[in-house]
Amino acid sequence: MPRRKKTGKTGLQVVAQADLPTRYGRFRVLGVEDKSRGESAVVLQHGAIGKRVVPLVRIHSQCLTGDVLGSLRCDCRAQLELSLEQIGRARSGLLLYLPQEGRGIGLMNKLRAYQLQDDGLDTVEANRELGFGADLRDYSFPARVLRKFGARRVRLLSNNPDKVSQLERGGIEIVERVPCQPRASRLSRAYLRVKRDKMGHLLGRV
Repeated sequence: MPRRKKTGKTGLQVVAQADLPTRYGRFRVLGVEDKSRGESAVVLQHGAIGKRVVPLVRIHSQCLTGDVLGSLRCDCRAQLELSLEQIGRARSGLLLYLPQEGRGIGLMNKLRAYQLQDDGLDTVEANRELGFGADLRDYSFPARVLRKFGARRVRLLSNNPDKVSQLERGGIEIVERVPCQPRASRLSRAYLRVKRDKMGHLLGRV
């Protein structure tokens, strides 16, 4: 009799987890993926997620140039650090780190967009020049991740109304939108004005 072929797990799975002490507090870091859809995220959890506590949540898109290399063209690293600090102080919270470089266009295209920005285009104009929309990110996967973690009601650290509406369509109740606006550097102010004026982000004076 021939052996049955082993089938891998399908659907959303936690594939690894470990303690992660940081300068912002102690977190649990978890790798989450859905191999059938080619989707993955890194999740940092602080405290217990339960029905009685509404967790503070940040959904953060990967930014190699900002998060890792310290670029001042954007506010990504400042937002990440502010979010970790606030979640670390909260009773419970989650940070989802998503591989959505360059608002979903990928790292190499993001660098091409940088080159166009050096020639005078803003971030939205550069994306369109390359044939992309202003923002290609989809938040249905992070909504699924939040539901898996039992976080159906959240306080969301975000300035992006599209993120709010997409998560709500994904079954997540946004109890409160918490502004995520660290102090802007001189070099990132034009970038932030484009987010506010062309993309509708809820930002104050920049």
